Amino acid sequence: MKKSVNITAAAFLIAGLAVSGHATNGDNLIGVGPTSRAMGGTGIAAPQDAISAIFTNPAGLSQLSGSQFNFAGTYFAPVVKAAVLAPSGGGMPGNWKATSQDAAYAVPAIGLTAPINDSMNFGIAAFGVSGMGVDYRNELLTSNKDPMNTNTKVSVMKFVPAVSYKTGALSIGAGLDIDYQAADFGAGLSHNYALGARLGAGYEFGKWNFGLTYVTAQNVEHKRIYDFDGTGAGAAFNGYDTLKLENPAQVGFGASYKGLDKWVFSADVKRIGWGSAKGYKDFAWENQTVYALGVQNKPSDKLTLRAGWNYGKSPLKVHNNFNLAGMTAVQGKNMGTFGYEYFRVIGFPGIVETHLTFGAGYEFSPRFALNLGYKKALAKTITETSGPVTLKSELSETAYDLGLNFKF
Repeated sequence: MKKSVNITAAAFLIAGLAVSGHATNGDNLIGVGPTSRAMGGTGIAAPQDAISAIFTNPAGLSQLSGSQFNFAGTYFAPVVKAAVLAPSGGGMPGNWKATSQDAAYAVPAIGLTAPINDSMNFGIAAFGVSGMGVDYRNELLTSNKDPMNTNTKVSVMKFVPAVSYKTGALSIGAGLDIDYQAADFGAGLSHNYALGARLGAGYEFGKWNFGLTYVTAQNVEHKRIYDFDGTGAGAAFNGYDTLKLENPAQVGFGASYKGLDKWVFSADVKRIGWGSAKGYKDFAWENQTVYALGVQNKPSDKLTLRAGWNYGKSPLKVHNNFNLAGMTAVQGKNMGTFGYEYFRVIGFPGIVETHLTFGAGYEFSPRFALNLGYKKALAKTITETSGPVTLKSELSETAYDLGLNFKF
């Protein structure tokens, strides 16, 4: 037992070293772990392991039998491109196009669940859940074409202990979100912590399962993150500014059907509150509705095949004909409107919408299974134009998942 605890502690330490990467629904991963992500990110009513149960709906822990330990890793490879058509001088960068130099990221996830008694299950998980960023430094700063120093990073790591309780066909669950968020907008790393909660319920009706979940907003304050009001380094410089960047509230509903032999069908819909989240609403993100479908089949006792689809309309508003000489307020600081639009369109293009997913699992024994997953987010472009200025970003994503599931 002591050895198992030591291994788990080491695994959580590794998970804490997660590196940020672009995500998918806005800047949130569509799902965590290869089983959920391979099924389009679904899991509110049909979790497949401890990781996906805690992430999607803690009440789903009641659907898992026995104790299990999950380790998963994602190799995330976004391709981000930008193009700017603008005059040179006066804070304008001139004409340029480039590909972000951020090539790939590693995103770990750890999960553990165990029954407390016949009615209650306990679980704990740690995972990277969101992140985005670009890096145009080498190509643009050396040619003086990037006055905004466009090197941006945001990543969010969550540690979530959770518990579920089942009585009859009804199960309820709750988890405590312990967030670690790190951000760097070119002025150095700023990080902080936040607390929140995730609540869930599930109901079994014959071959059907239904789930409902809610995640509270979690507000993180980043001090000395960026010079939004552009006072510069001269005598009038009044320091780098603070930005409150809130992980948005979410509500979701899911349904699954297991009435066909060897098949599982699942569907989720969730609402992400970008439009009311501090930081995101300041940069004109809108609330987002995400739809997800997943299917699973077991052609043999050992092999499992999965596929899915996920769609969420881009949350970034398009501001054509913005005032090039105007000012835009960002949490009490007046930011030049051109720099504001440049910052959010070129620096944070969380715009992909359609995702296709596939995966497979193989049970080497009743105690050990290997799961693999693949996700492709189709390329999406955002373009804004005002007079002689055009700002354009394009994002596509590819991800590969590997997961190990140990039952004991």
